[in-house]
Formats: sequence, structure tokens, C-alpha cells
Amino acid sequence: MGLNRKLVLTLMMLVALSGCSLLEVKLESGIEPLPKAQLNMRVFSRDFSQTFYSEVERSADQIAQLTTGAEQVPMSSAAIALKSNTLMWKINSEQALQRTIFQASPVAAMVDTWVLNAQMTEYFSTGAGKALFGLQQSIAIDASQRLLHNFERTIQGFVTPEEFKKYQAFIQQHVTENPLTDISFSRRSAFNDWLAFRNINEFEAVTTFGTVPEVMSDISDRMAMIAEQMPKILGWKAELYALHSNINADEIQKTLSSISDTSARFQQLMAESPELMATLAVDLRQELSPLLTQLSESTDDKLAQLSIERQALEVMVKNERLALEDMVARERVAAAANLDEISKNTVEVVFQELTKTLKSLILYFVLFLTLVFFAPLGLGVWLGKRMALKQANKAVMS
Repeated sequence: MGLNRKLVLTLMMLVALSGCSLLEVKLESGIEPLPKAQLNMRVFSRDFSQTFYSEVERSADQIAQLTTGAEQVPMSSAAIALKSNTLMWKINSEQALQRTIFQASPVAAMVDTWVLNAQMTEYFSTGAGKALFGLQQSIAIDASQRLLHNFERTIQGFVTPEEFKKYQAFIQQHVTENPLTDISFSRRSAFNDWLAFRNINEFEAVTTFGTVPEVMSDISDRMAMIAEQMPKILGWKAELYALHSNINADEIQKTLSSISDTSARFQQLMAESPELMATLAVDLRQELSPLLTQLSESTDDKLAQLSIERQALEVMVKNERLALEDMVARERVAAAANLDEISKNTVEVVFQELTKTLKSLILYFVLFLTLVFFAPLGLGVWLGKRMALKQANKAVMS
């Protein structure tokens, strides 16, 4: 009996496992995985992000240290401006990179990341940010060029040398037409221009988002990077705010430490003296009870008054609506009477004008008949008389 029970349980487990397999196959059916080349592009773009972050942060910190290292507190306005620029470089460039590499298409992410690095290099070398860091400008230029060369060196492994030169020419043209204008790194995606350059329909650019494991892996990478970068970016923004608010970072740290110590002591007091805390809670309840009662009574009075005012408002609105309906009815009757009078006058005027028109037409018709019929007849009679008179004269003379 025990053997039969084990056999039945084993069969049930096998059926369940086969059902899970069928479910998995059913879920995966119809989902096209990403091509291997696009998966490699996605992995490369995500790996490059770490290189980008470390290079930008190291270079910006080096510029800030060389500029403000010898400054006395408080810093000069020039030192504050330059340190602010280093913080904004880290904040805006890393946020821009996150927007480029986290696109749905790995090809779009790769192209847009390439364009971002080329734009940043042009911005610090010859563009609007060529004097952003003063004497330390070369540090930002070198860092941008290293990142661009590193990215392009890896891109060459995905395409042929002829395609690489063609794509590089497109990148340079796009950067020339769409340069960065300020340290905010405001820009638009280059993927649509890339599709036009490759003569690819935008509806055919992204044919699949990958299988379920590939999509879940993409989401996991996004969450991991956000969790890693968000604390740093928030810290830089707080530092930038403190820099322009005349707040010393050391004072902020001391204040936070003091708050932490006070909280710890309060928690220790609660743990060591539960009776004291219970007594304190009872006293607070006794002290606050009259105030809460008074507040409740006042609230009830205000609600009652509000209810009365609401009823009065409803009555007023109802009366106004009735008055409006009466006024509309009166205006409708008056308008109907005026319409009848207007119609009557219009008919009279029309008939008068029509009579005048008919009289004119009859007169013109009579004149027309006279000219057409009687004028030729009279002319014929006159010509006949003339001819008869001439013949009579000839007869007499002969």
C-alpha cells in the first residue's frame, strides 16, 4: 500500500513538472530572442557605463581639487563657479548616459552612447564649454577623448572597417549639426537620424524586445545601476545646493551627526526607562485631552454652520434657476411675437417690390414689341410711299 502511494505521488510530480514545462514553452512561443550581435552590444554598453562613470568622476574631482585646494574658506566666487561646474558635469553627464544606454533597442543604445561621447568631446574641446574649467580645461578634454577612443575601439569589433568609417562620418556630421549648448547636457536621441542614414523604416527598427529572461535581465541591470548611482547623484546635488546657499558641508555633517546622536540617546532612554515613558504618555494624554475636546467641539460647530450655509446656497441657486427659466420663457414669447411682426412686414415689402418689378418688366416688354414689330412696319410703309412718289414723278416727266 505504501509503495503504491509513493508511485502515485511520483507520477503526480512528473505530471506537474511536465505541465510547468508546457507552460514555459507556451509562454516562450512566439517571442523572438535578440540576435547575438545585439546582446553583445547591450553587454558592451552596460560595461562601458562603469568606465564612463569612473573617468568623469575622477577627472571632475581632480579639477575641483586643483582649483579649490589652495582656497581659503569662504571660497572665492570663481572657485565656487568652477566647483559647481564639476558637480554639474558629473550629475548631468551620468544622467544623460543612463538615458542613452537604457533604451529598448541595443542598437539605439550603442549609437546614442557613441553620439553622446562625441558631443561631450566637441563640447569641451571647441564647443560652448571650451573654457568651462579655466586652466584645468585640458583635464576634461583628455577624459572625453579617452572615453570616445575607448568606445570607438570596441565598436570596431562589431562592424567592418568600411562600415566603421561610414558610421564615424555620420557621428561627426550629427555632432556638428546638434552640439551640446550648455553643461545641462540637453540633447535629443540620434537613433532616428541613424535610421534615416541607414535607410531603415522606423517601424522595422525594433522587431523584438527579447525573450522573457532577456527582458528580466535588462530590468535587473537597470534597477542595479539606479540603486548604485542614485545616492551619488543625490549627494552631488546636495553639495551643489549647499555650495550656493553659503552652507558649509562640515556644518551639515555635524548637524546630521548631532541629530543621529540625539535619536540614539532617545531610543536608549526609551529602552532603559519604560516606566518613565509610560508616565510621560499618560501625562501627555491628560494635558492634550481638553485641547482635543475643544477642537472637536469647534469642528462640530463649523460643520453645522457649513451645513446651514450649504442649504441656503442650494435655495439661492434654486431661486436663481427658476428666475432664469421665467426670463427665458418671457424672452421666447417676445421673440415669437417679434418674429411674426417681422415676417408680416417682410411679406409686404416683398410684394411691393415684386409689383414694381412686374410693372417695369411689362413696360420694357411693350417697348421691346414696339421696336421689334412696329418699327420695321412703319419703315416699310415710308419706303413704299417714297418709291411710289418717285415713279409718279418719272411718269409725268416722260
